Amino acid sequence: MRKIAALYKEAYTGLSPSTWLLSLVMLINRAGTMVVPFMTLYLTQRGYSISSAGMVMALFGCGAICGGIIGGKLTDKIGFYRVQLFALAGGGLIFFLLGQVTSLPMICATAFLSSLVNESFRPANAAAIVQYSKEENRTRSYSLNRLAINVGWACGGALGGFIASHNYQLLFWIDGCTNISAAVMLWLFLRPSKNQVDLHKTKIAKAHTTGNSAYRDKPYLVFVVLTMLFAYCFFQSFSTLPVFYKQQLKYTESYIGMVMAINGILITLFEMIIVHQLERKKRTLTYIPIGVMLIGLSFVTFNILPLWFPLAIVWVLFVTAGEIFSMPFLNSFWISRTSPENRGQYAGLYTVAWSVAQVLGPATGAQIAEHYGFEVLWWFVGFICTVAISGFIWLNRKVNSATA
Repeated sequence: MRKIAALYKEAYTGLSPSTWLLSLVMLINRAGTMVVPFMTLYLTQRGYSISSAGMVMALFGCGAICGGIIGGKLTDKIGFYRVQLFALAGGGLIFFLLGQVTSLPMICATAFLSSLVNESFRPANAAAIVQYSKEENRTRSYSLNRLAINVGWACGGALGGFIASHNYQLLFWIDGCTNISAAVMLWLFLRPSKNQVDLHKTKIAKAHTTGNSAYRDKPYLVFVVLTMLFAYCFFQSFSTLPVFYKQQLKYTESYIGMVMAINGILITLFEMIIVHQLERKKRTLTYIPIGVMLIGLSFVTFNILPLWFPLAIVWVLFVTAGEIFSMPFLNSFWISRTSPENRGQYAGLYTVAWSVAQVLGPATGAQIAEHYGFEVLWWFVGFICTVAISGFIWLNRKVNSATA
């Protein structure tokens, strides 16, 4: 037990107070993450088709694309603090509105606006993590942030499933309130007057970097496309998969929420210590194909194993391992190619990759499931993951040869 305790202590040692505070802000925000995971169920329960629900989820993605680009540009222009504050407070208010609209066109428009504002937070948050961390513990700093997301996800998923089974409207109010609470937390403890960023460090970094455009960094553009393919598969978890659980496996909302909570709990327990053991041992791109492979297997198992098998548990084990081996190192790779003056631009493009996938994943996934069945969809997801694995292996070799 002492060795295990020492391992956990070592994994969390050395992170700055600002990194911990930023993760606490993220925890408060994500503890109310209930609207998006249950949006497809909310809409289908109100009588809309899977295709219509997929269209709404796609509009969440369209807003996220715009939010990623705008958030990245604003981060480089006015700083990560102001962008985060506006995104959290504004996003919370729009969640209140989203729960009140009833017509499909208004739901679509409000979903787009909600995602645009909320997703502008991501590039700013990524830039803040870089500023508050050291190079030697940057991957762990991102993992701590992800840990906060997943603890919040575990709470929000479990509570959201229970609430959804009784009153879907409450999901919007809780999500909005946690957004605004996170904004208050950010203002209280991380505003510039309370938390002085190391400007000297920033000036030195600027003096030794060129500030090249992310749009002219060819290996990075390949990385963005591969991330998009990976994220396309991962986003099936929040769009078509809950419907598959409900319609094909006859799971209740509460059980679906519990499965989501297990994913968050496992990430919380194991990601930091695994990342601590892996970081700096090999190049970050070495681990990413392993993670993508595990994500692909998590969906393919639905076609391989019989329906009476505990499929949700198998899925959550595979997908959790896939997240641990991929997502912290995806962040490490893109940040390694940035400088202080273009960090928002790189973060914005990375956010856009996930946002494009958020458009294509729910929209095409819902269409495939509705017209060809879930079995075809899961094989297709496995194929896309295989393409992404091959691409990341090639990119790893390309970057290694360029460095050599």
